[in-house]
Amino acid sequence: MTRRTEESNRRMLRVRDAMDRTYAQPLDIASLARIACLSPTHLIRTFRAAFGETPHRYLQRRRVERAMYQLRATDRSVTDICLDVGFTSLGTFSRTFSGIVGESPSAHRRRGPLPDVPTCFAMRWTRPSGPVERSFGERG
Repeated sequence: MTRRTEESNRRMLRVRDAMDRTYAQPLDIASLARIACLSPTHLIRTFRAAFGETPHRYLQRRRVERAMYQLRATDRSVTDICLDVGFTSLGTFSRTFSGIVGESPSAHRRRGPLPDVPTCFAMRWTRPSGPVERSFGERG
């Protein structure tokens, strides 16, 4: 791996970590590009090459992942969960959730509470599928 590739990967990991930490906050490409010290267009291109999806799609998937857990682990309303994970519209949340998970938030909640297993296993079992092959040796 060249030094340039390694530096690019580090920048993308910083961006991904920032999205993971602040997924519920309003994030835009310009602020993420500043984290990576890249132009917004170059960030999108490089992020997609590294992780197999755009930053926007990654952030949506992360938010849905958090919502999936809250829907089954709490009795909070779907609207509260929608706002808590960073969506500003219930319609957008429902459409995005259904597109990623394959069922509505309410249908997902009806599956019942999560089993009593370590959280890391529960999160892996319930994680929505993403791209099949990713960089950095990850598999979806």
